[in-house]
Amino acid sequence: MKRELTIKLACAVLLIVSSIALATYQTIYEKDIAGGVLMYIAQAFLLAGSIFGLDYYVHRLTQINHHTNPQP
Repeated sequence: MKRELTIKLACAVLLIVSSIALATYQTIYEKDIAGGVLMYIAQAFLLAGSIFGLDYYVHRLTQINHHTNPQP
């Protein structure tokens, strides 16, 4: 369980970092950001945000469930 979470979060961080790096490269060397690059950045941010949001939501639900239904 812990390993799967680590892999998911590492993928999300890698998506964000690659998007920022690609946008920086396009801005510095090409002086313009192409439409395809913008689509990649948008999709990467959406996927990374959904990974972080889903993890938070599941963690929050399990936390609430443990407080309302304690195991004997």
